[in-house]
Amino acid sequence: MEILKEARRVLNEEATALNKLAEKLDENFEKAVKILLNTKGRVVLTGVGKSGLICKKIAATLSSTGTPAFFLHPGDAAHGDLGMLKGDDTVIAVSNSGETAELLNIIPVIKSFGIPVIAITNNPNSSLAKLSDVTLLLHVDREVCPLNLAPTTSTTVTLALGDALAVVLMKLKGFKSEDFAKFHPGGKLGIRLSKVKDIMRTGKEIPVVSPQTPLKEVILEMSSKKLGSTLVMDGGKLVGIITDGDLRRAMEKGVNFETKAEGIMTKNPKTIEEDIFAEKAIEKMEKHKITVLPVVDKEGNVKGILHLHDILGRRILK
Repeated sequence: MEILKEARRVLNEEATALNKLAEKLDENFEKAVKILLNTKGRVVLTGVGKSGLICKKIAATLSSTGTPAFFLHPGDAAHGDLGMLKGDDTVIAVSNSGETAELLNIIPVIKSFGIPVIAITNNPNSSLAKLSDVTLLLHVDREVCPLNLAPTTSTTVTLALGDALAVVLMKLKGFKSEDFAKFHPGGKLGIRLSKVKDIMRTGKEIPVVSPQTPLKEVILEMSSKKLGSTLVMDGGKLVGIITDGDLRRAMEKGVNFETKAEGIMTKNPKTIEEDIFAEKAIEKMEKHKITVLPVVDKEGNVKGILHLHDILGRRILK
């Protein structure tokens, strides 16, 4: 067997199945989306085996994009966990064959609660399809598994169909980056989507001197605040910044400790506004090869100061 040839066959056949599903989407998909959009409670995914694993991922994607969802194992549901369901929920039941016994045992009970059921199956004539309010068909001709037995193509297509539901719903709900950040407060994603105002230093943490401050006091202010820089402000307005680099260049020129801040500061420094995402702040720092950004409002009033380490310390980068 040619390893790469076989791998390409697998990927190409699954890609073909996905394209076929896209072409076959019909009004049932629209009906399913409308049911989910109008769901006041939670979306409950249920399935067995590999389908159950896919259900967990779809539930996680829905939850993180503005549609509360969770996975309920049919076996557990049949032994008491049906009590987790509420009348304003919607159930998505996943079964390639549509004849999974564990699912068929609980669907009639779920229907008796007045809960709508959306089926995802490959069999339009299955018991699951007949019991459900809406059926989304996978249109998979065969599994990419050479034995046509292991769930492969069918699970890939089901996962993609779940993504399609989640993405359409988040667009219809007007789900924004700010909303996404609320559900991802930790890790790389969370910090990337944090606003500058959530990370910046404020108040007494901001190193500040006036244009007339002697160099000796400038150094003391920079040392005490430990940011390797200080803002230079005049009448509440930012007029410049002094960094470690500015100090080194000043020393090389032979300035003395009585030199005023205005004599060594960098005028018109790069700044950022507080409602900008931290990711954009990093891009700006990298572009201009700086590690500190004064945070100002549209009128130039200083709101805070942002250091690259404040972001790195929260593990935005790996």
